[in-house]
Amino acid sequence: MAKIKIFISSVQAEFSEERQMLFEYILSDPLLGRFFDPFLFERLPAIDQRTDTIYLNEVQQCPVYLGLLGTKYGFEDAEGISPTEREFDHATLHHKTRLIFLTSHNAQERNDKQNAFIQKAQLALIRKRFSTIDELKTAVYASLVNYLIEKELIRVGPFDASLDPSATLEDIDESKVLDFVKTARARRGFKLQESAAIEDVLVHLNLMKENRITNAAILLFGKEPQRFFINSEVRCVHFHGTIVEKPIPSYKVFKGDVFELVDQAVDFILSKLDYSVGTRSQEISIPGKYEIPKEIVTEAIVNAVAHRDYTNNGSIQVMLFSDRLEVINPGALPLGWTIEKLKTLHTSVPANPLLAEPMYLKGYIERLGTGTADIIRIARENNLQEPDFEQKDEFKAIVYRPSSAQIPTELRPSSDQVPQNLRSTSVEVRNLLKVMEGEMSRKEMQQALELKHEGNFRENYLEPALADAIIEMKYPDSPNHPKQKYLITEKGIEIKKQLK
Repeated sequence: MAKIKIFISSVQAEFSEERQMLFEYILSDPLLGRFFDPFLFERLPAIDQRTDTIYLNEVQQCPVYLGLLGTKYGFEDAEGISPTEREFDHATLHHKTRLIFLTSHNAQERNDKQNAFIQKAQLALIRKRFSTIDELKTAVYASLVNYLIEKELIRVGPFDASLDPSATLEDIDESKVLDFVKTARARRGFKLQESAAIEDVLVHLNLMKENRITNAAILLFGKEPQRFFINSEVRCVHFHGTIVEKPIPSYKVFKGDVFELVDQAVDFILSKLDYSVGTRSQEISIPGKYEIPKEIVTEAIVNAVAHRDYTNNGSIQVMLFSDRLEVINPGALPLGWTIEKLKTLHTSVPANPLLAEPMYLKGYIERLGTGTADIIRIARENNLQEPDFEQKDEFKAIVYRPSSAQIPTELRPSSDQVPQNLRSTSVEVRNLLKVMEGEMSRKEMQQALELKHEGNFRENYLEPALADAIIEMKYPDSPNHPKQKYLITEKGIEIKKQLK
């Protein structure tokens, strides 16, 4: 098999040592040396051709372009473009796999043209940062091995398909499997019956082999998934402003299986968003919606849980600011994919295929690769600023809240116009009041607000509203009455009038 040529590009004077090290490292490594043939211009014999022509011809012949970008922009031609940027553009033009490695300098330490070049590169590529030669070697090795895996030149099983050496069927929650089968049958026509044995369900989903269970089985149906994968938790934070700062108004770390993680994280964010209620028409229920539609919040969080890199020690972070929602996961786009590709209908390439299939069967994700495109479409339909996506060391989805400019001036109350009892009422309790009509059970109120997690609803909605005497129980002497209902008090009625 012919070796794959790698074009190593950089400002020559800035990375002479690193370029030589990478050349020797790739050739000498038992795995990389078997598959790759690095190219360095310094090692070419004297030849009667223009150097820029040789560079671009070599770029065109190499399937992989590896660029090192530091602080210097380098020599500029008559058009003010450096050879390194010319090479990058040529690799882009000819659809080469481009791997970019950045030094850890900040923007102030870099040449202005270098900053612009890096900005152009980061719009389309996965980039890795390094501070030392050892860090560069590690990052290059990981990227090239990933290239071989993506091209199916070497084969390794995905993380979720690996068999856990210590887990047994005792670690699987039977009730979770039963609930999955029931839901999957109703939503996707799942073949197995609810009476099927746990082993049969797991084998059918490729989650069990030779009486051993996979990592995916633990993440999907485990009694305590974080006992095996402590980093599989989701961290949710709410800030009143636009930056990360203390004190933090609300911070939660959610644990559980992947379905529980999604439900808890979604409910956390919805509990901090304003909910608006329309008027009754022909429908029995009152139409309402969150300032960021629930579909967008759910899609962004589901994508993070389904596609994250579970071998990474980082956790998913969901951060709500006054102007935006950020969902960050320790994962990366498939090799060669760009942010622009995410914004259109694309093939689905799940990082965790055995995890994704049950999430599809339970109705949490789709197979067609429409997730990010749906986020953009729904945002447009609701007149929100178009969401952004970023791929650096982690993948980030940014969804924007409605700006104050979108609210008519006459509807923007000043702080002194807002009654004291309304200012002291949490957004969760205000949203609860907006959906309450007559007598309602806990389940009816929760469903009206499109919330799934009972514990979150009781803690953030029901109990505060009862404590502030905004609502009351129909059977106060029997809190656990099987037919318990809740009603708005006189105090609650006054606050609800002010909300309208």
